[in-house]
Amino acid sequence: MKRYTWDLEVNAAAVANGIFVGAINRVGNEPWKVGKFYGNSFFAGPRGETIVQGGDEDELVVADLDTGLLRVERHHWQFFRDRRPDAYLPLCQHDLM
Repeated sequence: MKRYTWDLEVNAAAVANGIFVGAINRVGNEPWKVGKFYGNSFFAGPRGETIVQGGDEDELVVADLDTGLLRVERHHWQFFRDRRPDAYLPLCQHDLM
């Protein structure tokens, strides 16, 4: 996956689900020669913004995330307002016996 697509997919997932997403990507070359991994792990916010992003070296990426923003964004966008869990709840139940 190209880096642009990676960034776009992660930010879009954060917006669509009204959540923060931590996107982790390794750096460097792997011994099985699948190419170079570009790193740049990051946190995406519920507005589709990149909150903090790492580089292309080994590092720890840390962010302060304001979880109160989730309620604000979910109220504003209302993606979940018209959902019908009663219509799909049976699909989520498992018979483990």
